[in-house]
Parts: sequence; C-alpha cells; structure tokens
Amino acid sequence: MAMRRVRRRVDGVLLLDKPAGITSNGALQAAKRLFDADKAGHTGTLDPFATGLLPLCFGEATKFAQSLLDAQKSYIATVHFGVRTTTGDIDGDVVATTPCVLDRETVEAMLPRFRGRIAQLPPMHSALKRDGRPLYEYARKGIELERAAREVDIERLDLLTWQPPLATLEVTCSKGTYIRVLAEDIGAALVCGAHLAALRRTATGGFGVDGAISLDRLADIPADARDALLLPVESLLAAMPALDIDAAAAAALRQGREVGVPGIAAGRYRCRDPQRVLIGVVEVEDGVLRGARLCRTGEPAGALDAVTPRD
Repeated sequence: MAMRRVRRRVDGVLLLDKPAGITSNGALQAAKRLFDADKAGHTGTLDPFATGLLPLCFGEATKFAQSLLDAQKSYIATVHFGVRTTTGDIDGDVVATTPCVLDRETVEAMLPRFRGRIAQLPPMHSALKRDGRPLYEYARKGIELERAAREVDIERLDLLTWQPPLATLEVTCSKGTYIRVLAEDIGAALVCGAHLAALRRTATGGFGVDGAISLDRLADIPADARDALLLPVESLLAAMPALDIDAAAAAALRQGREVGVPGIAAGRYRCRDPQRVLIGVVEVEDGVLRGARLCRTGEPAGALDAVTPRD
C-alpha cells in the first residue's frame, strides 16, 4: 500500500514560469506537490496556451496575494491578423478569415487608440460568473449573454516586430484586462479581424519572469533545496511602507489588541517585530495601531521602547 504523503507548512512566494498546455491551477497543484505544501494559491490566471510569470503563494503568503491580483501586469503578445476564432485566441475554432493587406505603419498608427483608459467587453469564454456559473459554460452551449463593458488601463502598447500577418506587441495593463479581447478589438479596428496567437506574461507587481523557474527545473532540484527558492512573504508587500515596532507592541498586536502610536502618520503599513519578522499588515488611525491582516506566528516578549516607521 502506498504511503500517504504528509503535507507541511510552507510559507513564501515562488516565481513560476508556467509552460504552455497546462492550466494555472494545474501548475499550482504540481508545484504544491513538489513542496508537499499544505496551502497554496496563485495570483492571476494565465490561459492554458499562455506562458510566463505565475507567482505562487504558499502558506501565510496567501493572505497577501491580493496585492498581486490587483497589480499591473506586462505581456509579450503575438497577434495574428486576418483570422478570427470563437475564443479570440489560438485555442478557438476559426470563424472567419480575411486577406491581410496591412503594413507596419498602419498597425502602429492604430495602437494609440488603445492606449490609456479604454472600455473592454468581457469575453464569453471567461471565468466571470452569471447566476453562479462561469460564462464559458454558457459559451460552450452556444449561449451568448449580454455583458457590460468594463474600463481598463493600457499603460503601454508598443509594436515590437511585424512579420505579416503576425504582430508582436508589448503590453502593460491594469488588472482585469483581457489581452485576447485587445487583440480582437485592434483587428476589428483594422477591418480584418485578429486573434491572440501567443501570450507570455513578463512581469507583475514588481516581479519579473527573469527570476522565475520552470516546473521541469523545479522537479529536478533536490527536495531539501527547494525552500531556498521561496521569496519571503514580505516581498508581496514591498510597495507598502514598513513600520518596525518593539516586542511588547508586537505581542499586543498578535493578541488582537490595539497599540497607541502617537506621531505615526495614518495609513497602512507592513509591520515587523524587533527581529524584522513580518507581523502583517496594520492600520494607523488617530494615533492607534491595529492589525488588518496578521501572520500566524509566535508571540515574542519584550519591553515597549520604540515604534519606528521606515520607507
């Protein structure tokens, strides 16, 4: 009889370079098994055909994953002009073809229209829910539902290469942006149609794909060495100002109590104890410090002697 693997507590962030041909959840589960982790989650779905940066949060890091879900993301996208598909990407069935007579200058001249704040109609082939069911379930049954357009921000949209009928675009955008819808909309504006032929996420929330590891490489690393690949939980909160507190204040916070902090500006902070161990996210209001989202950890003892904010 096979021995049941024992899950263990693992805390930290793994930068994974997701391969094509696997769902984001499939990649997450594979990494979770390799770490024997008891708790894990990913920070923004990539479609199965897409590759690139997929930060995985283990243990206490899952409490702060929202920071990456809300973050800007950057991609390298390959758009195939002259061909439309049912899903707007390479995984769909071809529904129309149009001869592509575009040149580089024409494509580049169209891109400014899609920079800045634009409206996007969410695709039917998406995980957005209606009456508790994802839209893709309706789409698979041939049902088209009305959807409201949503505003998204396209900070960067540049043409890197043009090899007709393929354009390679670099995109930096807000959360909630569908790159395949962007590809379709550009194709519609150029009156020839288009679909997303390839997609690679290169950055999100201050992390880059250059620091990511593939699943194959992760599997080749000895089990006792994998933990060294994990970034600290605090790396998810790097954009938030830090607040270092003494042991007594740390103990109070961990016990759910408020702490007086006169002179500290109101706002949210990533809070650390005297050993610079992350306590969690805290809020300061009217000179009172209270926990907003705290890590599970021990309670250090010590005397109250300082509360010091740091940039």
